[in-house]
Order: sequence, then structure tokens, then C-alpha cells
Amino acid sequence: MDWLDALQHLRAEGVPAVLATVTEVRGHSPREAGAKMVVSADASWDTVGGGNLEATVVDRARVLLATGAGVPETLGVELTEHAVVEHGRQCCGGAVSVLLEPLHARPVVAVFGVGHVGHELARVLSRLPLRLHLVDSREDALVPERLADVTGGTAQVHVHCVPAPERVLAALPAGAHVLVMSHDHAEDLVLCDAALRRDDLGSVGLIGSRAKRTRFRARLRGEGHDEAAVNRIVCPIGLPDVPGKAPAVVAVSVAADLLRVLGESGGPEFRRSAAERSGGEDGTGRTGCV
Repeated sequence: MDWLDALQHLRAEGVPAVLATVTEVRGHSPREAGAKMVVSADASWDTVGGGNLEATVVDRARVLLATGAGVPETLGVELTEHAVVEHGRQCCGGAVSVLLEPLHARPVVAVFGVGHVGHELARVLSRLPLRLHLVDSREDALVPERLADVTGGTAQVHVHCVPAPERVLAALPAGAHVLVMSHDHAEDLVLCDAALRRDDLGSVGLIGSRAKRTRFRARLRGEGHDEAAVNRIVCPIGLPDVPGKAPAVVAVSVAADLLRVLGESGGPEFRRSAAERSGGEDGTGRTGCV
């Protein structure tokens, strides 16, 4: 697989990687400007020139992956007999600059129940760089015509029409964010139970009132979940100061709160800068850009 196929494969699998591109060549080098390779935590594809050059690029790329770095950086490598090396000498006589671009796995969000609110929420989330799973036990909720305004967005959308949605929940990758809003409270309860039987989800939200929360907490404790586990489920979901109960309003509120969660745990696309967190460079929340 070449570097482009590798990128597409890793993106589909949700695996982070670094794209390495030779940006400048001075003198002689084993590859020309524009040569690319892709590096993951345990594999690499294509080549920027082999030898110490490539091994140095791979080592640095894996440091970026291990530290969760989100900002590209340029790495300079000398190809002379006098250069300090770790992986053997390359005496081409030139120097190479390589741009390393971290490409993080997209956060995974699963919406269980694509009714009025779920559909509106899917429309909003589909515009974001996510791996979005839409799950419903009703075929008519997931027909292509109904989801035409969802599947054409930025998100990678995966549609699951299954009689037992909890099986999809069990198969989600670690760190996934789960939003439970099915058409049936009994189904919601099964999904919440399934979510609590995992300890590696990013977040779990349940649509409903405080009365529903009280009933579900009691039922889940009756299923053997302790207080700490039950407390992992957020209910009601969304921003409490957003008024209105229309599906679109609820969806925007839930999406906004999810963005807050992703800003704390997601990739660079969702992280706020230090200036924004502290109120902006002028203390007003503005960063000087218009």
C-alpha cells in the first residue's frame, strides 16, 4: 500500500498517524522534494529515503504520536559523514527538511435512536470531523432518503439498523462517546446497562427528565451497578441554560455540550487554545482575529 492508501486505511480504522513529506533538499539526497511516507505507532508505508534519514523521521513521528502532539513540525537531517547519527551514516552530501504532520484519529460518537432529536443531532454532528455511528432498531428511521442530509457531511457516518442495539454499543472502540435517545425507555435502559458494563467509554449521555434519571438510577443499581458506575451516566443531557424543547433546539444544546467534552478529550480540531481558555489575548474571549 502506498502512502495515500495507507492514510485512507488508517482513517477508516481510526488509527492515528503522521504524514512525513520531504519539503526541501539541499545538495544530494536519496529522495526528491515531495516524497512522502506515513508512520503509525507500529508500521510505516512508502519511503522518504531509507537509512538514518528515514529511521530518524520514524522515531520522531512516533514521539509525536505518543505525546499526542497536534502541531506540525519540520525536522532537518544532515546527510554527511560528519553528521551526528543514531541509525548509520548516509554520505549523500546534502541536507533534507521533512514536514511531520500528526493526523489524529477522529473521535467516535454513537447516537442510539434516530428519532426527531436524534436526526437533528445527526445533522449537526455530521458537519464535524467525527466517526459518527447512527443506531436504531427501526428500519424506517434509517432509510437513505431520510439520512440524505446527514451522510453528505464531513463526518464518517456508519448506519446500524439492528434489533439489538446494545451489540453495537459493545463493539464500539474505547473512548467512544455514547448518546442514548431511543424511542423506547426499555431500550434506553438496556443500552445504559450495556454502557456501564464497559469502563472504557469516553462519555455516556441519556436523554430525559430528572424523573427519568431517578427511575433509571434505581433500576441500574438493581442490576448490580454501584453508585460510582451509575454516576457516569449524564442525564439530562445538553446545556441547562439553553431554553426550548423543540428537537432542533435540544439537538444544538446536546451538540454544544458534546463539543465541550471533546475539547477536553478529543483531537486538536476540538481543543481550544490557551488564549481562548483564558479569555483571549485581550481578556474578552477574542484572540485578535476577525
